[in-house]
Amino acid sequence: MTKETIKLFSELHAEPSWLSELRQKAFDKIESLELPAIERVKFHRWNLGDGTITESEPSTNIPDFTALDNHLKLVQVGTQTVFEQTPVELAEQGVVFTDFHSALEEIPEIIKEFFMSSVKYDDDKLAAYHTAYFNSGAVLYIPDNVEITEPIEGIFYQDSDSDVPFNKHILIVAGKNSKISYLERLESRGEGSAKATANITVEVIARSGAQVKFAAIDRLGENVTAYISRRGKLGNDASIDWAIAVMNEGNVIADFDSDLLGNGSHADLKAIALSSGRQIQGIDTRVTNYGCNSIGNILQHGVILEKATLTFNGIGHIIKGAKGADAQQESRVLMLSDQARSDANPILLIDENDVTAGHAASIGQVDPEDMYYLMSRGLDKATAERLVVRGFLGSVIVEIPVKEVRDEMIATIEEKLSKR
Repeated sequence: MTKETIKLFSELHAEPSWLSELRQKAFDKIESLELPAIERVKFHRWNLGDGTITESEPSTNIPDFTALDNHLKLVQVGTQTVFEQTPVELAEQGVVFTDFHSALEEIPEIIKEFFMSSVKYDDDKLAAYHTAYFNSGAVLYIPDNVEITEPIEGIFYQDSDSDVPFNKHILIVAGKNSKISYLERLESRGEGSAKATANITVEVIARSGAQVKFAAIDRLGENVTAYISRRGKLGNDASIDWAIAVMNEGNVIADFDSDLLGNGSHADLKAIALSSGRQIQGIDTRVTNYGCNSIGNILQHGVILEKATLTFNGIGHIIKGAKGADAQQESRVLMLSDQARSDANPILLIDENDVTAGHAASIGQVDPEDMYYLMSRGLDKATAERLVVRGFLGSVIVEIPVKEVRDEMIATIEEKLSKR
């Protein structure tokens, strides 16, 4: 792949000069940058990008939309948008939820201001690769003082029959004093076995006073090797409540970061992960307190089956000057196999005195007393174990705003456990 090919892609999509030039700068940086540091995860030989920027053909794996509710929604299969729905009353308030290149035409100044503002293109090799090679995406823009009570859905399907890279950029800008609940799904669809890579960056910009509930379910297939980066950038008194379910089948590394830039800002991140087979999943979760009286909480629960590997790195960093900040984290892993491997690494970096911080981490097997209690009530061992696991992961399941999706998540857990 050459710079000329990337430039041609920009021209075909009528990208503004600032974006085309940024792609070129990122391309020039790729070879000189290091991979991101994901502690205790050996991913350096993974194929995380083949250096192509192409688009997928229209897919036959299109879901049925006849039963969808009339709320804000965007559905993509590969690089193609197949469904877009914006209620009239929201459009009249200036809400935009559309594909990335359409948003460049509708709200160009918003994208120019916030695109790659929570992560820099030269932070590491995968950030530079993403900036140069992302081939599709979406933008959700909520103007100041707009509150949306119904959940917003962004559904992004990877076509398992296609080897086109699943390189998406999703930008969410919540204006001052706005309030939203957003559900994101990254999912492989179809029965194909084409090997593919994914490099996905999600930016959530919560401006002063914004309240964002962000739920996500990641279910990419076993033939997809993925890097998923979700970054939050919070202004004064803004909040983001993250609830992320990492349920992929293939090898994945992930970065979930929140920068508490504003005074009184608050990030609460709950993440669960389920690893099975021989897959490797490494998850870095970081909250960085810049603002005074900012609060960052991390809660990570994971379950490992068979010969899988799961690593949680929880990082709380309080920057000098962030007086009154609070950083708390808890990482716990439940191992259901003697051949599984796990790490739970709590890291606290404290550069200020007048703060509160703490951490907890544990790795273990199912509590025999819990099993005894459930089996004494007439449940067989397999059913009792599934109930324990469901309860262990329940902290995120209950945060999913759509009942049908919650039920789907529970079914996914049941399906993985039933294969043991």
